[in-house]
Amino acid sequence: MTTGDREFDLLIEHSQDLNSYAMASTRESLDELVETGQERRARGEIDLEESRQFAQASSEGVSRGLAAGGALAGAAFGATLLGLTASAAFADTPSDIQMLQTSASIENLAVNTYKTALTLPYIGGSSANGVIKAFAQTTMAQHAQHAQAFNSAVTALGGKAQTNPDPKYVPVVNQAVAAITKDDPSAGALAVVGLALTLENVAAETYVANCPKFSDVNSKKITASIMGVESQHVATLYAVQALLKAGATQLIALSPTVVAQLPAAAGSVGFPNTFYPTSMASPASEGALT
Repeated sequence: MTTGDREFDLLIEHSQDLNSYAMASTRESLDELVETGQERRARGEIDLEESRQFAQASSEGVSRGLAAGGALAGAAFGATLLGLTASAAFADTPSDIQMLQTSASIENLAVNTYKTALTLPYIGGSSANGVIKAFAQTTMAQHAQHAQAFNSAVTALGGKAQTNPDPKYVPVVNQAVAAITKDDPSAGALAVVGLALTLENVAAETYVANCPKFSDVNSKKITASIMGVESQHVATLYAVQALLKAGATQLIALSPTVVAQLPAAAGSVGFPNTFYPTSMASPASEGALT
């Protein structure tokens, strides 16, 4: 094992530690949420008209340039995502449940995307960069845990678990699938990283936007805990993307990288915003169930 291998193992370990801390905090909140949900249902604290108004308000004025700006136009996807179908839904459920279901749908989409990316030879095959491959494998597993946590919160509050991907992005994904066979490994790898970065930002921004909207404290804690992990994913992907764009794939490693060879922005590219934006945040009802 080289020094680089050992240090990269430490990076993965740190990522797993952060996710473990988040999941531990989530489990504590879920235990409390079960009792809260039972009490709310017993008191009949569900205002469907208020929920409808909340969903409508959160949907209005939300602007994302994802499809219009072509952020996914060249993204590389596997054909396994072609089986996904979009089905818009409006939830006659409390706003907390709507937000949690939408969060679960975003995590489901991320799992499908990383799973598909790992079928590509330059992402998960023998020709893949080891850092990118390990990151994709680890991150996919973490997203699966996040989806489970959000759905556990949904069911604790009396809602229905969301097992489908976010319906808004499915058509965009399906349109991008055809591009995969036209990309060479270099362009394909960059497109996949760009796609993953977009989805991770959607997740992080959605959770940032939702946190102050939750009426349930435990739902807020669960979302905030997972939000930190998504932000770490974003920072890592920004760094990888910068090196891919610079044609410096040999530098996508922790060691034995020569620091002098790194681009000038290497130390800051992963943190482009002073405050996390929310322009790409998904509306509460986007992935909610009827």
